[in-house]
Amino acid sequence: MTNIILCGGSGTRLWPISRTLLPKQFVKLFLNKSLFQLTVERNSKLCKSQFIVSNAEQYFLALDQLEELGKKNNKYLLEPIGRNTAPAIALACMALEYDEIVIVTPSDHLIKDEKEYEKVLKKAKELASDNKLVTFGIKPTFAETGFGYIESVNEFDVKAFHEKPNFETATSYLKAGNYYWNSGMFMFKAGVFLDELEKYSVEIYNQSKNAFDNASKDEIIRIKHDDMMSIPEDSIDYAVMEKSDIVKVIPSNINWSDVGSFDALFEELPKDKNGNTKNDKHISIDSKYNLVYGNERVIATVDVEDLIIIDTGDAILVSKKGSSQKVKRVVEKLKETNSQLHNIHLTGHRPWGTYTVLEESNGYKIKRIEVKPGKRLSLQKHFHRNEHWIVVSGTATVTVGNETRYVRPNESTYIKMGEVHRLENEGRIPVVLIEAQVGEYTGEDDIVRIDDDFKRD
Repeated sequence: MTNIILCGGSGTRLWPISRTLLPKQFVKLFLNKSLFQLTVERNSKLCKSQFIVSNAEQYFLALDQLEELGKKNNKYLLEPIGRNTAPAIALACMALEYDEIVIVTPSDHLIKDEKEYEKVLKKAKELASDNKLVTFGIKPTFAETGFGYIESVNEFDVKAFHEKPNFETATSYLKAGNYYWNSGMFMFKAGVFLDELEKYSVEIYNQSKNAFDNASKDEIIRIKHDDMMSIPEDSIDYAVMEKSDIVKVIPSNINWSDVGSFDALFEELPKDKNGNTKNDKHISIDSKYNLVYGNERVIATVDVEDLIIIDTGDAILVSKKGSSQKVKRVVEKLKETNSQLHNIHLTGHRPWGTYTVLEESNGYKIKRIEVKPGKRLSLQKHFHRNEHWIVVSGTATVTVGNETRYVRPNESTYIKMGEVHRLENEGRIPVVLIEAQVGEYTGEDDIVRIDDDFKRD
């Protein structure tokens, strides 16, 4: 059995913790592990391999976090642009044998009752082996209006799928007892799913097949941009599950959460004696039931209750609990102003390591750069800035123009605007350096890559 892990999405309702280039599934929120890592650990007990479907930026995050877990035998499919879950799952299934059973999971869900989860998966595997399309219905614990519902009959049969309801309708679903939250998890044979997709959404199937056939298939399957754009955008529910007559639902009481909002996150984090989330940086004076997140500055609260307080160094969010669904409107406002705060943290993750913005103003930017052993940045140049590099630790191999030399701790080098250059770590410990950029524009998009080990544009 293969676990297809869908890594799309930017988790806008968890901004500023979640950003486009470090979405919530890769943030280490639970015992220094990410939701993605917990997903891999949970499913690798029953699956022989992981099949990661993501964009290029998230691929490198997944690669790093899988290395931390020591997980190998992984497959990767990179989408240049998202077209929803039906194409993503179809493209992955096209890379597998017809009879390979797959468990399709989002990468950002939390499941705490793993014993019950294993029982649920074993029952689902029985049905999938019998050529059924299986979905997992979460037993609702309250009248949630933010989820779709699955109406069941005769235990495993699906009567209907329902859109997100209003509160009155959700309350009636809860009382009825045969309605379940739609978890977004599925199990089936790869070939059976593709047969049903071709039967009910032939254009998605045909364009996905064309995109897969044209894809680069070295160690990683890379779909071409124009081919991806030609695939109609649709979810697996609309494209197949709501139309097929071989769908089954497994009622699942697995202590599940999609951690889709700060209110949901608050419920999952450990609390102190006053009901506040535990945080060594939080000084609480007569404050109760608050979610306080931040590990850079001290956060002091006095006589406040039921607040969400998030500090990420470059942004602060303060909200009432119960209103956190509106956070995505903040992200919309940021996009309107061309801010990068929705896109990236002060610390950016790259396939070669990380960089942290220490200070930035008009005409200059100062960064801390850390390059992993054996990695190197792209061979590149900039049109709008000069760069000064000062090595703090490790030995950097620096190429500027036709010259390559070693730069050791407390030594520096200078790269003029327009010069071709590269930074490499040939050693066994990380290279740490301070980079001072000076120029009229210091944005991250002022990079022309001439050669890149990671095949980025």
